[in-house]
Amino acid sequence: MDKGTGADAAAAYESLRPLMFSIAYRMLGTVTEAEDIVQEAFLRYHRVVEENGPPDSPKAYLSAVTTRLCIDQLRSARARRLSYVGEWLPEPMLTDLPLTEPAADPAALAEQADSLSMAFLLLLERLSPVERAVFLLHDVFSYDYEETADIVGRSATTCRQLAHRARQHVEDNKPRFEASAARRDELAARFFDAVGHGDLEGLVSLLADDVVVSGDNAGVPPAWMRPIVGRSNVSRLLVGLAQQLEDAHATMETMPVNGQPGALVRAPDGSLVSVFILDIADDRVQAVRSVIARDKLRHLGPLADLVALREAQRRPGDG
Repeated sequence: MDKGTGADAAAAYESLRPLMFSIAYRMLGTVTEAEDIVQEAFLRYHRVVEENGPPDSPKAYLSAVTTRLCIDQLRSARARRLSYVGEWLPEPMLTDLPLTEPAADPAALAEQADSLSMAFLLLLERLSPVERAVFLLHDVFSYDYEETADIVGRSATTCRQLAHRARQHVEDNKPRFEASAARRDELAARFFDAVGHGDLEGLVSLLADDVVVSGDNAGVPPAWMRPIVGRSNVSRLLVGLAQQLEDAHATMETMPVNGQPGALVRAPDGSLVSVFILDIADDRVQAVRSVIARDKLRHLGPLADLVALREAQRRPGDG
């Protein structure tokens, strides 16, 4: 590869990698697989550049390769998820701002954040891989129907039909989030403070009547195999969790996760125990999601030894 060709490839990587990752992560719901897909897409791009020179549109080429690889990956992943033990949740991603091209205004930025949320990614799981691709490309990333058709290998007419069907499904089930970011963050801070202090009354005042807690543990203890529903059940569960955290000397570090309020639970040595993500709307916590599955947290840093933590929780009662 000559210097000019290498510079072209490097420039494409620098400018287009965030967008390609954004597409892949929303398609797959996993950080590690999205990174692998993007890496493979750029390797293919490099080979094309070496053999034939840069494509007329690097963005179009990389979008097509990334999306098609994701569709193939989703088709194989669906079988694995059917046999997954317990609740399946996307891999959490820490986000000060969504990893997409910058939004032009605050409303657009909020919409991008919503499309990154766990609730939205779980909603996309109900679409077929191609429906998911068409909907994301057109409605989230603003590719026109002709571009989308070239990427997924369908006609523009078919893409319009797929997008309409997917859009209807999303609109019928779209999660709601607190409109005011300041109010959302205030409520999240109060929630995590109440959990940290085992404040039952404080938790009850913050939870929606039909609040749901779900956890992704990959079947490894401690495990919530099914969602826990209702203010009374959830508040008691969270008070019990607060006691477990205190016994293990664990702490909660609040920060945005998937564009929504969240917290990282850390062991005394700073290693990661789990990640919490909240859905907040109408001045209430509507959903709490916890990811503790080891394979879904490795990209976030060193992981805590759960066996050692459980031993630490038992010691206070041993006298």
